[in-house]
Amino acid sequence: MLVLASASPRRQELLRNAGITFEVVPANIPENSLPGEAAKACAERLAREKALAVARQRPHDIVLGADTVVVIDSQILGKPSDPADAARMLRLLSGRDHHVITGVCLVVDGQSFVASETTVVTVNKITDQEIVDYVATGEPMDKAGGYAIQGIASRWIPRIEGDYCNVVGLPVARVFRMLREIATGLHKNQSPSVLAEN
Repeated sequence: MLVLASASPRRQELLRNAGITFEVVPANIPENSLPGEAAKACAERLAREKALAVARQRPHDIVLGADTVVVIDSQILGKPSDPADAARMLRLLSGRDHHVITGVCLVVDGQSFVASETTVVTVNKITDQEIVDYVATGEPMDKAGGYAIQGIASRWIPRIEGDYCNVVGLPVARVFRMLREIATGLHKNQSPSVLAEN
């Protein structure tokens, strides 16, 4: 059984839409970057910590952990701490490109398989009033970078380069490929490029 170590309704919807059966057991760990930590390393570390936390409760299952961060000017934007923080993030992203990185980790039989996906997102100029109105909807508050590409914020995003699902919160195609390789037993004999053992 696949166990998703996340309470994110967006990740759950992505897995359901892909026809992947799973159960949900939230990891409930702090989602903070470490001083000087690179964005990719942060996303992969948090994904691994989430997966390992739940794997201790479900040692006989395959556990999937994931963490999404938004990066601009080498600054990691997680979930806003309050409405003012959400507005700050949106002002940073307005009229610019940024990167969305989702780290994923599968824990199987005590082994961790970690990967990540990066998508470049282009954001049009957002006016101050639009930011105020958007923050007031509440949509930004539990989203990395303070926006939801699948929601109201889609009106400001004309282009992405890479995996759309990754921006929503889970690179489903990459996860499915990892699951397929694990199912065929490849992880027992070698480490394919998509499966980096830790």
